[in-house]
Amino acid sequence: LSQLPGWSMRSDGSIIIATGNDDALGVYTCTPYNSYGTAGESQPTRVLLKDPPAFTVRPKEEYFQEVGRELVIPCAARGDPPPTITWLKVGSAGKSGAQVDGNSSLIFHPLVKEQHGVWECTATNQVASVSTTTSVHVLGTSPHAVTNVSVLPLLLAANISWEPGFDGGYFQRFSVWYTPLLKHPPRAHHDWVSLSVPVGAQHLLVENLQPDMSYQFSVLAQNKLGSGPFSQIVTSVPRGFPVTTVPPEPPAMTVRIFLSPPQALTANETVRGVLLQWEPPAQFSVALSGYALELRQDKGGWEVLDRSIPSTKTQILVPGLIKDAFYEFRLVAFAGSYISDPSNTVNVSTAGMEVYPSRTQLPELLPQPVLAGVIGGICFLSVAVIFSTMAACIMNRRRAARMQKRRQGRSRLAGR
Repeated sequence: LSQLPGWSMRSDGSIIIATGNDDALGVYTCTPYNSYGTAGESQPTRVLLKDPPAFTVRPKEEYFQEVGRELVIPCAARGDPPPTITWLKVGSAGKSGAQVDGNSSLIFHPLVKEQHGVWECTATNQVASVSTTTSVHVLGTSPHAVTNVSVLPLLLAANISWEPGFDGGYFQRFSVWYTPLLKHPPRAHHDWVSLSVPVGAQHLLVENLQPDMSYQFSVLAQNKLGSGPFSQIVTSVPRGFPVTTVPPEPPAMTVRIFLSPPQALTANETVRGVLLQWEPPAQFSVALSGYALELRQDKGGWEVLDRSIPSTKTQILVPGLIKDAFYEFRLVAFAGSYISDPSNTVNVSTAGMEVYPSRTQLPELLPQPVLAGVIGGICFLSVAVIFSTMAACIMNRRRAARMQKRRQGRSRLAGR
């Protein structure tokens, strides 16, 4: 071993080869022995040199493509034995909808909003695994949700900060939404207050808050195509004025709120649109205030379609759907200032169907004030026509009577 640079033997008999090269190739046996001799050599083992994977084609650092179009990202590697190429979206455990072709290229056809993010290409063989990453930016979508929302409690105020998500390729603005978390909310209380954020800012100071009261905060991003999803809700308590003369009160008991999601959401297609029906939440410890309906089209982002559905309703008609599209609907329930988890999702496909009419195209769905005005106008015109006809009849009778009198007068004069 002393004649081979980088070769050494451990005390347990193992051979260390610092650098593998052609000198290491061959068949090896191990023979243990002591002062009494040896029991023989071991079974032979063969040393082979294999190459770890090495990329021959790497994807670019970033790709920008419009939503709905095709995007192909190449990735190739060599090694001995030949490596296997796999693709994975970083931070996502679900199905991505992407495919890999025979050349190990990643194919998006079509590209959707949810495929935005970092993708990793990994080459693996018996020797090692190597990876490289690329960022996919999907243009022409609503904004992505903001991340890392934090709330700094201040004196009768709170400072909210966040990190913007991808803007979808358009200029985006932000708004901060907040609501007090009341222990015993009134029946009709479920309103959130929204504040616009100055252009370019990533934080906002919310003032005039009540001391020692919990508040919920969330951030919403919007661009020219619509609103993105709300961020996660963060709860915080603004600081009050310091009081040194009165001992602090013991902590209030936590009131546990139960609010399960709406149940058994179903969708039925009608000639006027899609009729959604559901059952109220099975459990809620405060009075139910209402529902909000969310939808998304063709696996896009979730959008709020109607946020003011009364709590007494268990169905709603959705007109105005687009032909040859795929829709998903879900409901959330409000109870006081609390929001439930989403209900089950129902799918509606308009493939091969006629375009549903919009709400303004249905005469029977005219707003009541407009419908009342139309009916009143028709009634007024009908009364006017009747009065005009009666007046004409009376005038004709009077005219006929006058002419009859004139004729009778002339007959008397002729007889004299």
